Amino acid sequence: MTQPTPSAMQASQPLDNIDLRTDPQAAQYVKHEAVQVQFATAPGELISREGPNRYATGDALITGSTGDRWSVSRDRFDARYQAVAPTLDGQDSLYINKPLPVLARQMPAPFRIARSAGGDLLHGKAGDWLLQYAPGDYGVVEGARFERVYRRVDPSVFKIGDGAPPRG
Repeated sequence: MTQPTPSAMQASQPLDNIDLRTDPQAAQYVKHEAVQVQFATAPGELISREGPNRYATGDALITGSTGDRWSVSRDRFDARYQAVAPTLDGQDSLYINKPLPVLARQMPAPFRIARSAGGDLLHGKAGDWLLQYAPGDYGVVEGARFERVYRRVDPSVFKIGDGAPPRG
């Protein structure tokens, strides 16, 4: 993973007050991926492709099928992932995503957005995807990775806001 370059950060458009629920270019997607998980034994930070990810003790440190790494708070992880047998929930090992949709939009230009209010600043390039897990709760996924692990959801089957747990 590489950290965004200073020139890329300066050229990116800051996104504020974005709500993909009202964006006609956004759609619902579900992630299909098995990931390796270790639970943090101390607070720290890892650098993902999209920027820094600070984490607390107990948070999930994830390595995706494409080698990308990121962190997820424990409460969000528990809501969105399930252990693959024989692993028990809460043990370091292999997990899969629960089939919960998120809103996503492919971005035409470089951008940056706070992961949450006061949270880590994430950076995206043209062609990357902006994800919205809930109002004010965002993620960024590199374009090629998004195409490999996300599938579009038929909106008549499940609508965002129908009781979906928070992001993961």
